[in-house]
Amino acid sequence: MKKNLKLSLVCAVLLSGLSTYAIDGGNVFNMHVMKANGKMITFALNQVQKASISIYDKNGSLIYSENASGKEGILRTFSLEEFPEGTYFLEIEDNNKKARHEIKITNETSVLSSKAL
Repeated sequence: MKKNLKLSLVCAVLLSGLSTYAIDGGNVFNMHVMKANGKMITFALNQVQKASISIYDKNGSLIYSENASGKEGILRTFSLEEFPEGTYFLEIEDNNKKARHEIKITNETSVLSSKAL
């Protein structure tokens, strides 16, 4: 009886952890910010074959858009040297998911947030 109770408790804890992971990670892309060099940013989207990538300014105006694809993922580098200082948003969308990441550009650097907003 004690053994069954312990086994039930362990299963309950494991299943609750899985459901939490599915809620938190199910609607965002697995994006990794690879490097930032001055005003250049590089990021990778793992396990994404096709996605629409867009950059918006803080007012919501579209600045750049492309349809990207890759066999096992998407790797992109953007030079943001022409962009004035400020806050921008990188939006990634495929058939099932949509994520928005913040880009902060200063006089010398640009920083891409790895966490979706």
